[in-house]
Amino acid sequence: MTTPLSTEPFGQMPDGRVATLFTLENAHLRVRITDFGGRMVSIEAPDRDGRRDHILLGFDNVAAYSEYGGSFGTLLGRYANRIAGATFTLDGQPYQLSKNSGDATLHGGAVGFNRVFWSVATAEAEPAAMLALTHVSPDGDQGFPGEVTVRAIYQLDGDTLALTLEAETTKPTVINLSAHPYFNLGGTASGDVLGHEITVAADAFLPTDAAQIPTGEIRSVAGTPFDFRRPVLFGRWIRQPDPQLFHGLGYDHCFVLGMQGPNTLRRAVQVRDPVSGRVLQIHTDQPGVQVYTGNKLTGSFAGHGGIYRQSSGLALEPQDFPDAPHHPNFPSTSLQPGTIYRRIIRYQFTAG
Repeated sequence: MTTPLSTEPFGQMPDGRVATLFTLENAHLRVRITDFGGRMVSIEAPDRDGRRDHILLGFDNVAAYSEYGGSFGTLLGRYANRIAGATFTLDGQPYQLSKNSGDATLHGGAVGFNRVFWSVATAEAEPAAMLALTHVSPDGDQGFPGEVTVRAIYQLDGDTLALTLEAETTKPTVINLSAHPYFNLGGTASGDVLGHEITVAADAFLPTDAAQIPTGEIRSVAGTPFDFRRPVLFGRWIRQPDPQLFHGLGYDHCFVLGMQGPNTLRRAVQVRDPVSGRVLQIHTDQPGVQVYTGNKLTGSFAGHGGIYRQSSGLALEPQDFPDAPHHPNFPSTSLQPGTIYRRIIRYQFTAG
């Protein structure tokens, strides 16, 4: 009999802190989440023959996430992706941020939301398995202004895992929340994702410089290796001699979905593995989605399914635009006191 919600120890950090693993399960999906980084540790979904397998890259204990984990499965904040120069100005006030990617801030800085323990706000088994995590980021955390209270709500809904991200601030600030699961729909032991078929509902993408900072241009995907408006095998263009693919060592770019308005969802991405028949559809109200082919996975460590090398998994990160504070033509990422930030990401898993 399926147990909708259960908990168990998930090992110990080098500093002695103990992590917890939460399992959300229904007839279709089994999802495991840890309070360290609010991470999705594993997702098990059926193939066309009904066989479940791990389709998320990850590790078996919290110590491995501490040593190797980086952004594996984690919640991203305060600001997903990059901010150039690790600085921004808001309402005439400059702010210096934590540098952790050359001269830039990446995913919130050296101690982003991936490195903190989240608290459990709510855990319910009925009417559907749900886990709500919360974290209070103090004023000045990694250089960002305002005390920000964040909630991440995971809920199973049939064949779908829904993630709702909410935040409030005590001072004007910038925010960009997302999640960073690496998917391999063939199963984590099946090899790379270059044979996956991808569709992205984006007419444009954000080119970057050599440091992977957006230039400010919003470029049409037409005639480029970034045109995924119709289904394309991932490996088809990834080795094309395009300057943008050199910058990212492969795909590591934000695709422009357009603002949908609060709580208005659209299908942003579809990925299909022809071998297993598994299909992932991502619906979101975020204006962009970062598509990253695991280009910096070097084969220096192993997780579920074996050694992780370049293209072992595909990260799909619905989000606001990277480096938006430096580009007035990008949608604003500022958050004011008294306003609630809210974004929704729905991961739907089918097979056929």
